[in-house]
Amino acid sequence: MTLSPTLRATAPGEKLTFEDFVPGLTVDIDGPTITEAQIVEFGRAYDPQVFHVDPEAARAGPFGGVIASGFMTTAITMRLICDAYLLRSAGLASPGLESLKWLRPVRPGDRLRVRMTVESARESRSKPDRGTVLHRWDVFNQSDEVVMTMTGYSIFLKRTSTPQA
Repeated sequence: MTLSPTLRATAPGEKLTFEDFVPGLTVDIDGPTITEAQIVEFGRAYDPQVFHVDPEAARAGPFGGVIASGFMTTAITMRLICDAYLLRSAGLASPGLESLKWLRPVRPGDRLRVRMTVESARESRSKPDRGTVLHRWDVFNQSDEVVMTMTGYSIFLKRTSTPQA
């Protein structure tokens, strides 16, 4: 995983705060190689369409083989975001996504990576201890093709703040 120097905590136990998410900041996050077994397992549990759960039948389908559910790609992206920075941040919540687009199928053997870009950051007017960050996450396969894009918001505490109710 490659992190921008501005997303490195300076002291043990220090959390990333609103001030660390400067517009224009990018963070590249290496991800896993996706297996057919993972695709089928996720598909059976959460999205049992034939092209996610039956490799043989999927060969005759519109994608020429089994592909990952877009929701699987989204879930993997969320895990990568958590591991890269979110779990060590002073994050409070997310009010939601602006967009989510699946642009290319994710296939067995694809290796994913995520690039997070901070699109904007604004301080809260009603709660001065926090701010809202708009992120863009681009997910690439091993051929540098964009397979998914997602934009969404996160709310982070400021560095010198006490949470307001």
